[in-house]
Amino acid sequence: MKKLQHTLAAALLLMAAATTAQTNWKVDASHSKLGFAVTHLMVSETEGKFKVYEGTVSSKSETDFTDAKIEFSVDVNSINTDDEKRDGHLKSPDFFDAANHPKMSFKATSMKPGKIKGTYDLEGDLTMRGVTKKVKLTAIGASKPVKDPWGNIKYAFKVSGKLNRIDYGLKWNAAIEAGGVVVSEEVKIDCTIELTKA
Repeated sequence: MKKLQHTLAAALLLMAAATTAQTNWKVDASHSKLGFAVTHLMVSETEGKFKVYEGTVSSKSETDFTDAKIEFSVDVNSINTDDEKRDGHLKSPDFFDAANHPKMSFKATSMKPGKIKGTYDLEGDLTMRGVTKKVKLTAIGASKPVKDPWGNIKYAFKVSGKLNRIDYGLKWNAAIEAGGVVVSEEVKIDCTIELTKA
């Protein structure tokens, strides 16, 4: 009887370990993109990206990212819009105030399967210029994980969403003669995140 009890206890422990096991990932920054876009002069778009960042993800498995733990840290001084003068302005107190707020961060609070297969509704706390606000994003996962030629397990997401930069204190703008403003308040988020299994 004792042997049976020990066997059952061991089986229950293994089942508990299996249900709590996590798959850990690191962001492969060399194959990812943290991009954004704003409307310029009410007629066109200006795109940019951050070149220096790091992130970790912990998921239920290689294919199930429900309630995944996600954390990102971004070097604001790495902003790049392919225009040195504009980048300098974006780092200034008019926008990011990078001298006083050199880091931007994101921490997921919820990741639930979306209505379309392979998509997730991702929510989290975005901290920018010392202000933390909730953001809602859409993450579209790859069809399946793959193994690269060096034996690494890879997975990827396309992440998109919108935010209002004024909410974070990035308030600079100027009016134009035809009506409207130089830079839209709305910022489109466009990211490609490639993960490497740790």
